[in-house]
Amino acid sequence: MTVFDINQIQKLLPHRYPFLLIDRVVEFEKGKRILGYKNVSFNEPYFAGHFPQKPIMPGVLILEALAQAAGILAFGTLETTANDNSVYYLVGIDGARFKRPVEPGDQLMLEVELVRRMRSIYKFNAVARVGDEAVAEAELMCTERMID
Repeated sequence: MTVFDINQIQKLLPHRYPFLLIDRVVEFEKGKRILGYKNVSFNEPYFAGHFPQKPIMPGVLILEALAQAAGILAFGTLETTANDNSVYYLVGIDGARFKRPVEPGDQLMLEVELVRRMRSIYKFNAVARVGDEAVAEAELMCTERMID
């Protein structure tokens, strides 16, 4: 199984701090699945306002972290990287469910499985966990588009 550190992740994705939401990939099966994680730190910029009295990671950012893992899976499968000529867009989210809050100090495990690829549209099943407990899940659809 292939492992990607932060430097390899930055070669695959165009995202950068504070919006790069995956720290490491610990399992990668080309064309099948990926397992990575985000260490959730109290220093994350969104905790100042979400919510100061009880900080929790916004659900949309959990979905974004899963989408970034899906992007790494797609780029790694195609053996390509993000570049100035194309953008990888999240185009659909179905069945999103949030099971429990994610708090500072949690390690958010991101597991994404490629369900199918039809031309330039990819469909993924995605689950975020803290420990053995699912905290969010969704079906994601993504596509790569050329920039005009």
